[in-house]
This record gives sequence, structure tokens and C-alpha cells, in this order.
Amino acid sequence: MDDLTKDQIQLLKRAFDAFAQNRGYIECNMVGTILQMLGHELSDARLKEIIDEVDADGSGQLEFEEFVALAAGFLTEDDQDAEAMQQELREAFRLYDKEGNGYITTAVLREILKELDDKITSQELDMMIAEIDSDGSGTVDFDEFMEVMTGGDDER
Repeated sequence: MDDLTKDQIQLLKRAFDAFAQNRGYIECNMVGTILQMLGHELSDARLKEIIDEVDADGSGQLEFEEFVALAAGFLTEDDQDAEAMQQELREAFRLYDKEGNGYITTAVLREILKELDDKITSQELDMMIAEIDSDGSGTVDFDEFMEVMTGGDDER
């Protein structure tokens, strides 16, 4: 549990409590459903493998600590994926920030977005750029670039 943030533990606790129904444990056959709710699809074989690792006593039931041990791998995996994505986006940003001054022009961002989605209309691009460049400076810094590329749900 040391690797998890308070928010992650609370998320797992809510998911666990919803299925534990005040018994203090969940049935192993519910783990797949819970992981699905958290956004993870697993094959039956992979799910069984993971449960067998965590349910050491073979009771068919997981206490909260066992559940956290199982689910923590998925949560930290997501963080690693997010970090890798941020690193890739930072590299991409650097490629376009040829002068190295920490920003790209909205014209360059327009080209990037057009490359990523050739079906996007000029009107859609204008709206996106206006939203991103709210101060009208004509430039976009890395944080703004990250927000565009990740859909704005990155809280770092």
C-alpha cells in the first residue's frame, strides 16, 4: 500500500466496500467485475493467475489488504504509462520548439493537430486554439500542450 496515493487507496476502498457488504472480504469471483469497473479487462486465465498469487490461503475470499495488493499493480501501471506518455509528449514538444524557448506557436500546434487528425475542420482547429491560447499570445507552453494532447485530465 506504500506505493499508492491516498486517493488511490480511497478509490480501492470504495470499490471493495461496494462488494464486501460489511463482511470484511470479497469473493474472488467478484474481482474481475471490480477490475472492469476500474477500467481493466483481463482474460479469465490471467485473472485466475493474479487471484492465485494474492489469495495465498486459497479461501476464495480477499480481505482489503489482499485486494489492494492485487489492484495496486494496475494503478501503478497506469501511473507508469502516464509518465511514459508525458515523456514522449515532452520529446515531441522539444522537436517543435526549435529555438528552445519553452513554447511553440499556435500555428505549429495547428499543424500538429492537423497531422494527428486529418478530418479535423479549420473551424474545429480555430475553436481548440482559441480555448488553448486564451490570452491570445499566439504561443503554447508545454503544460498547455500536455493539456491538449491528454484531453485536459492530467493533474500534474
